[in-house]
Amino acid sequence: RNQVDTFADFDVMTDRLVSEIQYYVEVLGMTPTRVSFIGHSLGNIIIRSVLTRPEMVPFLDKLHTLLSLSGPHLGTLYNNSALVNTGMWFMQKWKKSGSLLQLAFKDYPDPRHTFLYRLSQKPGLALFKNVLLVGSVQDRYVPFHSARIEMCKSAVKDKQFGAVYTEMINNLLQPVVNNTDVNLIRYDVIHSLPNTANSLIGRAAHIAVLDSEIFIEKFMLVTGLQYFK
Repeated sequence: RNQVDTFADFDVMTDRLVSEIQYYVEVLGMTPTRVSFIGHSLGNIIIRSVLTRPEMVPFLDKLHTLLSLSGPHLGTLYNNSALVNTGMWFMQKWKKSGSLLQLAFKDYPDPRHTFLYRLSQKPGLALFKNVLLVGSVQDRYVPFHSARIEMCKSAVKDKQFGAVYTEMINNLLQPVVNNTDVNLIRYDVIHSLPNTANSLIGRAAHIAVLDSEIFIEKFMLVTGLQYFK
């Protein structure tokens, strides 16, 4: 259901994914011994949010690999594309999108009360054995530093939100650093893209990780598959 409606707020989309997981486990009579997730874009936020729900407690000790493809783990606050920012603002106003509002840290006046900040304080990445963060500098929809969960120059200079941004990074990564059983790996991807409008605005790179069978096949065969065994 989330695939056809990504404009709802993250709590609603979290409820949907929890329900889908429960449905498939019950209907198929599954007893998972290992659980991995592959997420694209804001799907990664939904996955992390799902892990905080009580319904997922029976699966937490079975979590294995998270493959995050262009995931906006730190939101879109420091997106340097004015064109994309304008488009996101328009879509948020037109669609009344809760998720876009939350990605921009505009769901609460106090940034430490926003959905993404509060989510960063909850257990998540450190529950996995392997965390694979895939990002691309060609992607203008999700900032490169957000996909990689790292600082950027804009955050360092920002006196209003910079400290909050730093706290979020520490909230997300410190539990991973403290857990020696977790592998955290970052991948920088450069796509061979045609000169189109989608490439210009950065959308082509954002969806290439899904649309390009060559990329998916090569990534899994060269490096990714070993983390799902």
